[in-house]
Amino acid sequence: GCLPHNRRMTRTRILLATLALLAFGCAGTASITPGIAGATFIVVRHAEKATTPSDDPGLAPAGQERAARLARMFEGADLVAVYATGYRRTSDTVQPAARRHALEPQTYDARIAAEAFAAQLAARHPTGTVLIAGHSNTVPDIVAALCDCATAAMDEDEYDRISIVRFDAAGRPALEIALY
Repeated sequence: GCLPHNRRMTRTRILLATLALLAFGCAGTASITPGIAGATFIVVRHAEKATTPSDDPGLAPAGQERAARLARMFEGADLVAVYATGYRRTSDTVQPAARRHALEPQTYDARIAAEAFAAQLAARHPTGTVLIAGHSNTVPDIVAALCDCATAAMDEDEYDRISIVRFDAAGRPALEIALY
């Protein structure tokens, strides 16, 4: 049967208040949860690199903190693969997240065309969440190729952008940009 009018209205108000709180609580933060169906690709630039004179620097302390923060974002996510270029800074950025999910980061060539790399990712990972770390000159192109949309260039001192490309059940991509 039907609920009495007052009880039905109270339940509706509680439901609306809960939905509003959930929406407000998530606003402005990156949440890494796969969609109902399809795949989710998370693309980040490597975290802050050490300033030591080296052709292949690791992460600065701020970068290590950012990598740990990134790993915490993946708690509860269906992380199925992790990719990084052959540089220490990209590998060090994704290593904490990979370790939490018992994954070994796969190395990809930063010089590969973004469209070809995006096609490989889509073919290999039709479901689940995939984390990809790149560089300021490669991340925007990878994101654009995944979402088939325009993306902003990255400044050399930008380390906190996280691009989330979610594919729905029909294979349509949606891009969310956040900071972490």
